[in-house]
Amino acid sequence: MPASTRHHRALAVLVHCLGILAAVPALPAADPEAAATPRPPAVTPQPTAATPRPAAATPAPVTGTPPTVAVAARAPAAASPEPTPPSAPPAVAPPSRTPAKAIPPPVTVAVAPESSPAPRYRIHVRNVGNSPVDTTVRQELPPGASATSISSGGRATRAGGSAAEVTWRLRLPAHSTTTLGTALAATAPGQPLTAPACAFTSDGSRPYDCATATWQAAATPAAQVTEAPPWRQIPVLLAGLAVLLLLCAGAFWVWRRQRRRRVTAAALATSGAPDDGRGTVYPRPSAPSPATRRRTPPVWLLVGAAVVVLAGVLGAAGWTATRRVAAIDTQKQPTSGAWMGTAVSGPVGVPLRESAFEFTVYRMSCGTAGAARPADGGGTAPAGGRRCQATVGVRNVTGDQQPWHGQLQRAYLSGGRWVSTDEPATRAANLGRDVFADPVAAGSRVVLPLVFTVDGRDPPRQLELRSGVFSAGVRVDMP
Repeated sequence: MPASTRHHRALAVLVHCLGILAAVPALPAADPEAAATPRPPAVTPQPTAATPRPAAATPAPVTGTPPTVAVAARAPAAASPEPTPPSAPPAVAPPSRTPAKAIPPPVTVAVAPESSPAPRYRIHVRNVGNSPVDTTVRQELPPGASATSISSGGRATRAGGSAAEVTWRLRLPAHSTTTLGTALAATAPGQPLTAPACAFTSDGSRPYDCATATWQAAATPAAQVTEAPPWRQIPVLLAGLAVLLLLCAGAFWVWRRQRRRRVTAAALATSGAPDDGRGTVYPRPSAPSPATRRRTPPVWLLVGAAVVVLAGVLGAAGWTATRRVAAIDTQKQPTSGAWMGTAVSGPVGVPLRESAFEFTVYRMSCGTAGAARPADGGGTAPAGGRRCQATVGVRNVTGDQQPWHGQLQRAYLSGGRWVSTDEPATRAANLGRDVFADPVAAGSRVVLPLVFTVDGRDPPRQLELRSGVFSAGVRVDMP
């Protein structure tokens, strides 16, 4: 046998041996005794008449418990469960986190403005539960407005870091509705006023529900609306100037034509010898007509007309450019590029919509420096700082569930500084529930408190709320 063949055979045997040794650890461990003993059936066969069962050997089986196999007690090693092969990965990805089911609040609020010369509101507070509820109702007053009439039980107060408000402490019977009323006096009569209202727990720490409404002044009849006089409207002035120039040009052309006709008639009348009216037999020889110089308009008229036209064109261009520049809002964020939607700004109590959410800030209240109330999340505020709680309504206006994050919700302070949501304090204010952990279900609305820890004595000047990193978001101006 050639040496090369022997070497190939030896190498093949070595490879086969290595493969067998590598496959041995993967085989299940087998017990010699268990392998020699056959596995008993899963169900013990019923005894027959030929082989009667001894009464003392096997006790009566218990209902609901499978019978015990005697062979398993003889071989303890065989009773151990066999190793199961690893399962294949699932063909479908595990479902994403579903939003938590929102529990309807026991108290609901509805606000409606009245059709009256002065701002008036009706607040309907309803207990939808089966037991009485103690609640605190607060209505935020617009900046510069004061309450002139309050329904029984209410009083005007001033919360920390916010404008004046009206507060009621109520005990609502089961399945009952209570109507409250307020009348306001504003520094600027006729301007629309927005006054949101919220129902809180008895201690005022957590909101049950909130609503808002805007009072509008009665519309002015169309007959009383007067426009600016014509002499104050630039387009009318320009049109009148153009018509005047055309009339002047037409009058000048008619005057020139009439003058030329008169000159020609006079020249024909004075040409040739006088014939005493008797005429001649032969026609009169033609005399050359005197050369007349073509007259041109005076220079001062041309220069004046050009100046007037140039002034009209420049005035119209300047007026149009001024109107367009005045219509540009420099406070808006760019709507192209990475931003989704258009940035919207508004006051407290006005719903503001962005790409996915509709935010409504109902009120803002700040505590004292160095302390924290239970309504602000409890605990101890940082040294030199205080906590401000904003009652915010969030509505998902899309058809899909939408997540949102606490770091994207900001409170802007003086000097352009800003702070994000204090998530531990916000969780404590929501009774330990992380409001940012679960997405907001499609078409649902939640009202919850957001806590911001700020430094200094000044409250936040503006809140910036957004649903995602690339959303343009909304900005709410604090009173």
